[in-house]
Amino acid sequence: MSIDRTTPPGAPLTPVGHGASPRHATLMVATCNVLNLAQPGRHFYDGQEPYSTTEFERKTGWLGERFRALNADVIAVQEVWDEQALRAAVARSGLQYGTVAVPGAENGPGQSGAQGTPRVGIVTRLKVESLESLHHFPPAAVVQVPGLGPHTRFERPPLVATLRLKHGQPLCVITAHLKSKRPKFLEDASGKVSEDTADPAVQALGSLRSLIMRASEALALRLKVVELLHRTRLPLVLMGDLNDSPHSVTTQLIAATSQVAYDKGARDNALFSAWDVQGESALRRDVAYSHIHQGYPEVLDQVLVSEEFVATSRGAIGDVRRVEVFNDHLFEGRDRSRSDHGFVRALLRLQLPDAPLAAPAAGV
Repeated sequence: MSIDRTTPPGAPLTPVGHGASPRHATLMVATCNVLNLAQPGRHFYDGQEPYSTTEFERKTGWLGERFRALNADVIAVQEVWDEQALRAAVARSGLQYGTVAVPGAENGPGQSGAQGTPRVGIVTRLKVESLESLHHFPPAAVVQVPGLGPHTRFERPPLVATLRLKHGQPLCVITAHLKSKRPKFLEDASGKVSEDTADPAVQALGSLRSLIMRASEALALRLKVVELLHRTRLPLVLMGDLNDSPHSVTTQLIAATSQVAYDKGARDNALFSAWDVQGESALRRDVAYSHIHQGYPEVLDQVLVSEEFVATSRGAIGDVRRVEVFNDHLFEGRDRSRSDHGFVRALLRLQLPDAPLAAPAAGV
């Protein structure tokens, strides 16, 4: 089952295909870490040359081809320095999207894109009712980081989008990019590293700082998820580069899926890996990694869904049909015109008003 992709933005989601029921609509979502997408000539990191015009054209052309292949209704993007550059890549796809937004990376009079770190954004055909960037942690998520003091805000603010499907169903989509595992070294007032990065003890402490920062970001995000889901029937999809595996402590801080085994009531505010709850289990593979670090495959880019998309849940109003990982380009050599992350796409199904969902598949 799939949406008729020839319909213009804002048109009804029309199910088509093999025995498709008019009582259900399908929705394609995807997450893409686009690897430092910036305007040509724009400096973004020390030690990295700005993109030349030729490099920029190559990068936006490559991304445009990938966006066209994904053909998703909602794309969560990470590592965008300039919203204008993302708009250029989307334009190269040839697809029509009503919203391309990267809060904090806008370009225009008095706006020079993201500063310090790249931002996350959203590309969608759906109606956007609100966009909220999460900057500061709630007090409960503030922690002390050795040598740095209190960690009080996201390095890359997650984006909370409230969307609405044509038949009126609201949908919340959160785009996130958590702190990486790269060691966090101390810096002096001028921004230069002030520690001996070759010292193994310093390296270990730097990795601990990164872990603490990522964990506090995960906790802050978890508190937002609970705020949105607790005792509501709001379907929620959280996507992005979480910089850890689905069953890691930091990912489970956000999802709390493990709590469901002990307390069925925990489903109300838990998140589930779309890969684990997909209906088309035959598509599951051992090659579903989204990043390769020093030769080791990792699953860092994830799609998490609320119980409304878990077919076996009493609160289900939809399900996950299938999940795919587009990662062939990871073997095409290192070239910054391509991303160093695979792109993850999930096909979701939502019931239309007054339509009973099909019998749940065995599983979760």
